[in-house]
Amino acid sequence: MSAKRIGIVVKNDVQAEKKARELEKWLGNQCVVIDARQSNNTDIPDDLLCMVVLGGDGTFLSVARFIGNRDIPLMGVKFGEVGFLAETTEDTLYDAVTSILEGKYSIQKRARLDIKVTRNNKQIIDVDVLNDAVINKSALSRLASCAVFLDSTYLTTYRADGLIVGTPTGSTAYSLAAGGPVVHPAVPSIILTPICPFTLTNRPLIIPDSTKIEIRLEGSPEDIILTLDGQEGFEMDPGDIIFIKKSRNDIKMISFENHSYFKILKTRLKWSGGRS
Repeated sequence: MSAKRIGIVVKNDVQAEKKARELEKWLGNQCVVIDARQSNNTDIPDDLLCMVVLGGDGTFLSVARFIGNRDIPLMGVKFGEVGFLAETTEDTLYDAVTSILEGKYSIQKRARLDIKVTRNNKQIIDVDVLNDAVINKSALSRLASCAVFLDSTYLTTYRADGLIVGTPTGSTAYSLAAGGPVVHPAVPSIILTPICPFTLTNRPLIIPDSTKIEIRLEGSPEDIILTLDGQEGFEMDPGDIIFIKKSRNDIKMISFENHSYFKILKTRLKWSGGRS
């Protein structure tokens, strides 16, 4: 059996592409460059040890969706500001890749959400997301009314600018900006965060990740968009039903130390001690 190779995925950025070419030359026949924009996951080679993602959190999220249910660990390499999904930086890239080749790393599993949408009893969307699904209205629209059912039991109707349904990984993304909690990725949960709710008693809610969520758009929703991981947007119609549950397909992230999440968290949020 031949040795496994490392896949390289790079964002459309001059600095990242330059580093990718250097890494490809350094690895030689131990790597393969994958264009996630021009191919699908059936084109991914079967002999990959992992994928190294050179870019920001957005690139990492798109690659996470690109691999679908393929069992391939990912390692993010951040360029510029520190991101939440980057395990290493450009400066420590070669040390990190060497550690991977020597098997000196651990795997952290990150939960994803399975998002399905039905329209006229037909399924029109079936996607896994790593961060969140956001029901949002356009700037000039009226409040969105989202009736939420948890395990078939009616919870409430959120009247708000929108509603975020996120994973613990996504708790530090849009949900955090909307006033949601920071949840450690190892906590098995799903987060519901209303965006500027009309009723001030509608607060962010953390529920078990075994919960099945159903969201119905009430009234006459106009200009309502369902956005997945902040990247893919779909226009919603009246009568559309959104079903959300924990995906069976986790994302595996390569890590080199047990407490790296807390270090990234402190640095990104500029908490005391975050620069040490």
